[in-house]
Amino acid sequence: VDAVKVMAKDLVRTRRYVKKFIMMKANIQAVSLKIQTLKSTNSMAQAMKGVTKAMQTMNKQLKLPQIQKIMAEFEKQSEVMEMKEEMMNDAIDDAMGDEDDEEESDAIVSQVLDELGLSISDELSGLPSTGGSLKEAAAKKSEGAAAELADVDADLETRLKNLRRD
Repeated sequence: VDAVKVMAKDLVRTRRYVKKFIMMKANIQAVSLKIQTLKSTNSMAQAMKGVTKAMQTMNKQLKLPQIQKIMAEFEKQSEVMEMKEEMMNDAIDDAMGDEDDEEESDAIVSQVLDELGLSISDELSGLPSTGGSLKEAAAKKSEGAAAELADVDADLETRLKNLRRD
């Protein structure tokens, strides 16, 4: 019986030590995490210090009036280059004799206007003549515009119905 009591006391003591060791391990891990956090914070502070020094150096080297002059010169040279490019394109177009391009573009414009139900002659006929007053022409144009809008609405309705059928 005495031996069993000694062994039981040993077992209780051993269990208490195991609990203490587990608690110490947890505490050591917590301290380790805190140290790691402090190290990373210190590293970030050092990096920020380096960036700050680099920014100070760059700010000392940058001279705003000089940069503004450079940008103005860049803009000027860019405009000159665009003008030269435009002149070269015009010269190439003149040398190639692509007069058909203008006719094709006029045909495409006419086609688009026809699809929209407009024509250039209708627009030009709505302009006031040299003999009439502007108020009379405006009144005539507003009457014509109302009728034209009704025609355009009807045309759009017809197109919409055709699209729905398809």
